[in-house]
Amino acid sequence: MSLTIKLHVTTSTSHLNLNITAIKRPTLLTRLRTTKPIYHSDSLLCLVYKQKPTTMHEPARSTIKSSLIEPDGGALVDLVVPESERGTKALEAESLPKVSLTKIDLEWVHVISEGWASPLRGFMREDQYLQSLHFNSLRVKDGSVVNMSLPIVLAIDDETKERIGTSPNVGLVGPNGDLIGILRSIEIYKHNKEERIARTWGSTAPGLPYVEEAITPAGNWLIGGDLEVLERIKYNDGLDNYRLSPQQLRNEFDRRQADAVFAFQLRNPVHNGHALLMNDTRRRLLEMGYKNPILLLHPLGGFTKPDDVPLDVRMEQHSKVLEDGVLDPETTIVGIFPSPMHYAGPTEVQWHAKARINAGANFYIVGRDPAGMGHPTEKRDLYDPDHGKKVLSMAPGLEKLNILPFRVAAYDTVEKKMAFFDPSRAKDFLFISGTKMRTYAKTGENPPDGFMCPGGWKVLVNYYESLQTEESSQQQAVLST
Repeated sequence: MSLTIKLHVTTSTSHLNLNITAIKRPTLLTRLRTTKPIYHSDSLLCLVYKQKPTTMHEPARSTIKSSLIEPDGGALVDLVVPESERGTKALEAESLPKVSLTKIDLEWVHVISEGWASPLRGFMREDQYLQSLHFNSLRVKDGSVVNMSLPIVLAIDDETKERIGTSPNVGLVGPNGDLIGILRSIEIYKHNKEERIARTWGSTAPGLPYVEEAITPAGNWLIGGDLEVLERIKYNDGLDNYRLSPQQLRNEFDRRQADAVFAFQLRNPVHNGHALLMNDTRRRLLEMGYKNPILLLHPLGGFTKPDDVPLDVRMEQHSKVLEDGVLDPETTIVGIFPSPMHYAGPTEVQWHAKARINAGANFYIVGRDPAGMGHPTEKRDLYDPDHGKKVLSMAPGLEKLNILPFRVAAYDTVEKKMAFFDPSRAKDFLFISGTKMRTYAKTGENPPDGFMCPGGWKVLVNYYESLQTEESSQQQAVLST
């Protein structure tokens, strides 16, 4: 696993009260329950500062400020209507032609409305879509460029397009039939699926998870416009307290008086190799002169492919990693990044980095083959595993980030722990892939000592055992009918 980090420093903020509680897990499967919150949080302090940039080489020392890196466009987007206007807006939405949202569409509404995609203020109109698709960036009004490597679009079918007619605005309806918001000053344009897929993934091979779930069955039109959301998006799955918005995260960095924030994006359980990289990053930041670097452990919480470990299991596993002391709860914030996963490699990793800029992280850790996957029809990786970190160092709109290379981490069979790979004794190292890790857990075989903390490993084993029990029960039910 190779690693890189990116860096910059600036300022901004606001305030909010936040109450982080212990994870409440779904009861479909019998799994372990956490006994502690992932991190402890008091009410956030109201700290408001004027923006004053600092240099990238010297950490701010006198007054610790939120927003160590300025959000794209200069200000965070917040598209949730004020409570005082909610009733009026809801009545208006009810009167408009309706567009039905899928679960993934709703995840994108969540992303846009909280400002993860700032300065984007709604689903993309055609000019924004073409810039994103062809340039991986958007040019804003002042002439500057912000990164936007993934098109954030809403598809509709012929029937919906006809029903909208000449209406300039539409109401948005969630998967459960509830009113979500309004899309204003709309523009409808063609959805060329093949071009979108080819340019986003660099492949049109069958079996791309996001394509099969969200693009192939989608309509042949895209609808863009300015978004207004009636209420903050909630999932009521026991994990909403971990879905911290970019502004909430910036406020929490303030409360903790962070002078550096480094983000780690992941969609897999945390093993000790991940922890080695994160802890070593903090050590390096301290050596650079920072006094209080804070880790943002930021698992992706939107759509993932079926064989990935589910979000609730990952969150429980992450909790055990902190309980077991592999990561320090005092210097770690755990939150859920609400974006769907594309598995689009170097194209998607730019989106992951850009979103964390808006969340206030001024360092970004990226490992081997970020956002990648195996080729869906051939026995090889879909992307070169080193291209993600190389692309981040050159990507338009991400110039405020600096890359710091790290060595590959692997299991040292001599020291019995995860360590940085030493080519001079390569035979002593064992590389354990995510697939291999899942195989261990499914079969009940323990990984080598020191690969993962015992509490975290037990969560995975229990999850796969519960799956096997459920599958066995379903088979018995089929046989008995």
